[in-house]
Amino acid sequence: MDRNTLVGLGIIGVILAVFTYMNQPSEEEIQAQKEKIELAEKRAEEKRKLEAEQSKEENIDNNEQNEPKSSLISKLDDQGKVVLDSLGRPVYIDTLTNRDTVLAEVPTVENTPTQIDDSFEGETIEIANDKLRVLINTKGGGVSSVYLKDYQTYEDFQKNDGTQKIDPLQLFEADGSTNQLVFPKNGKSIKTGELKFTIKRQNEQEVLLETDLGNNQKISYYYSIINGNYHVDYEIKMNGFEGEVMPENVQFDWSTELLKTERLLSEQRRISTVFFKGVGDSYDYLSEYSDDEYAPELDVEWVAFKQSYFSSIIMPENEFKKEGSSFKISGYEEGSEKDSTHIKQYEALMNLNIGNTGSGYAKMKWFFGPNDYDLLASYENDSEDIINLGWGIFRWVNVYAIQPIFNWLSSYGLNTGLAIFLLTLIVKLVLTPIQWKMYTSSAKMRILKPEIEELNKKYPNKDDAMKKQMEMMTMYRESGASPLSGCVPMLIQMPVLFAVFRFFPSSFTLRQESFLWAEDLSSYDSIVDLGFNIPFYGDHISLFTLLMAGTTMIYTVLNSSNMQQPSQPGMPNMKIIMYIFPIMMIFFFNNFASGLSYYYFISTLISILTMVMIKNFFVDEEKLKAKMATRKANKQAKGGKEGKKSKFQERLEQMQKAQQEKMKNKKK
Repeated sequence: MDRNTLVGLGIIGVILAVFTYMNQPSEEEIQAQKEKIELAEKRAEEKRKLEAEQSKEENIDNNEQNEPKSSLISKLDDQGKVVLDSLGRPVYIDTLTNRDTVLAEVPTVENTPTQIDDSFEGETIEIANDKLRVLINTKGGGVSSVYLKDYQTYEDFQKNDGTQKIDPLQLFEADGSTNQLVFPKNGKSIKTGELKFTIKRQNEQEVLLETDLGNNQKISYYYSIINGNYHVDYEIKMNGFEGEVMPENVQFDWSTELLKTERLLSEQRRISTVFFKGVGDSYDYLSEYSDDEYAPELDVEWVAFKQSYFSSIIMPENEFKKEGSSFKISGYEEGSEKDSTHIKQYEALMNLNIGNTGSGYAKMKWFFGPNDYDLLASYENDSEDIINLGWGIFRWVNVYAIQPIFNWLSSYGLNTGLAIFLLTLIVKLVLTPIQWKMYTSSAKMRILKPEIEELNKKYPNKDDAMKKQMEMMTMYRESGASPLSGCVPMLIQMPVLFAVFRFFPSSFTLRQESFLWAEDLSSYDSIVDLGFNIPFYGDHISLFTLLMAGTTMIYTVLNSSNMQQPSQPGMPNMKIIMYIFPIMMIFFFNNFASGLSYYYFISTLISILTMVMIKNFFVDEEKLKAKMATRKANKQAKGGKEGKKSKFQERLEQMQKAQQEKMKNKKK
């Protein structure tokens, strides 16, 4: 193998290395996350100071307002009692103007909502359709739990023999969920999650709840759901708070602890976090690898609490304002009570953008459902971007090629494993011309191998490297071979290779679909449970991973004839590197989705069969050798001056002449 080929393979190796580490946060990303956290802390501190100052001012104003001025005297009726207005407030007479006046009143203890009886547990009510069961508690009026009727957890799926009724999948529990309004009022922080709500209207698919804070101040929540939808229509109304609560101070506090639903909790956590989309911007998200928090710099179109295959997404009709909004994701301490049952803790504090508090309202859709690309795309707000299909060209390949073909095959009711097999056949068929080009190129390089070795012997010194390179380029041009012609087709295939690496672990279609010995193609296939954990490997043996590594090793052996030992000291032995790669795959893919390992296994197996067929039935190396010899003879017959040189070869000749002149000057 000549140096150019090694350079080409080196480029491929670099791309593989970059792809391997591209999901790990870089130093710049870590620094950016630190800056985000510092910014969030700074804004939170400023917010606390502002609220403290506002609270202080409100207390001063209220005290001043409720101390009758010296010019005011109580207005009495005929019986000598203080006259009250329609709201029950005392009426005063201003002796300076001789007019009646009413002072602002601070709510009494009985009307203060924060004094609610802590023993009040609330009543759980339910609305439902054919997709969802949504539980709502009258204490706080918020959604306490959600069940997805068509899906089940991995534990229930494993136990279900097909005769049992499906236990709906629960996204979160009541004690791990909070959704409430938070706002300052008369120097106190009001949290509606502590208030008692009464049911004003209810049927199977809608409910209207209301809480009364006194003085004609009311907050109502309206929930409705219709069949076929994975979202709840949610409306918040505030009445009677004008002058006491500023609209920009009303925030929606949403926090959830999502439950484990899949086989391997560590893999679920690896791709779970808070996603959000700024107005006029693409989506963004908090760290998937560590605790993180962030205050958005733009108004927010939607916020998603995402896990591997299901999400809760809130989509407001009017975007949440950035002022006062913040997001946070955090994990659990190892060995804690929820470390083995819950994924992560999700928190979002959002400026509700309610407009006004006298008679204002906010509407939104609250999505609870699967991370299905087409389903999320139907909302037309880019929420489908939370599905990790890769970035750049890899995502394009998935969205416009791999996913449509796979969905088309699945639409015929085929077993998912069979659909993957047919998808692999179609992809390999499309890429067959590229593999043909790769094989013919490698065959040409094998034919030229003796001549290349002769050139290496003819020019063993580094000083003659330029001359050797020029003769090698002449040989390639005359024979019609190119060391890069085999690398370029391989690079063309890489977008597909890397795209499926993202597609299958993210595809909801694979979830809990069995094939052969794999009971769930979205998780690893275990043929042996070891009962103990091997570092960097796991506690089981995945057969599809072993088959994938085995076929990769066979493919490497069949291509080993194209590799040669390095001719210069210090250069890596490509054969050893290529043989180590399949072994590394065993450790890397053991915990991955078996659907992905199965695809790579079938893809490599087809590549082996294609290569054997091309070699034995379509490409005759002896005829190719004769054809190359004829081409070379014709080129030489035309004479070196008549043959048109490439610009690269011309530059090499100029560099050689410059080097020769430099050597002559040194000898002088």
